[in-house]
Amino acid sequence: MTWARVIAGVDRVRLGDDCDGHGGADFYGKNPKELRAEFKRSLLVFLEVCREKDIEPRRRFSGKFNLRISPDLHEKLAIAAQAQGKSINTLAQEALRDCVAS
Repeated sequence: MTWARVIAGVDRVRLGDDCDGHGGADFYGKNPKELRAEFKRSLLVFLEVCREKDIEPRRRFSGKFNLRISPDLHEKLAIAAQAQGKSINTLAQEALRDCVAS
């Protein structure tokens, strides 16, 4: 997964991208069309460098992430999990698994 940040300036647009955790790059263009073209060129260069250096271009995930929810939802999840004899973590894993299986 790649994240990107767009910053609009007076004379150009800048897109900063972390290249899936393997370094970074900035892409510049005066308009969205130029920005997309520069991104595509930079992505091709990035993938070529990955091939040359035998680097997997995809980010590895730890299996852990923080999730911020309201106290009310937290309480409801705790009650639902307890009623089902499960932990909140197990309940959340099941719900997330179902979400991406669709």
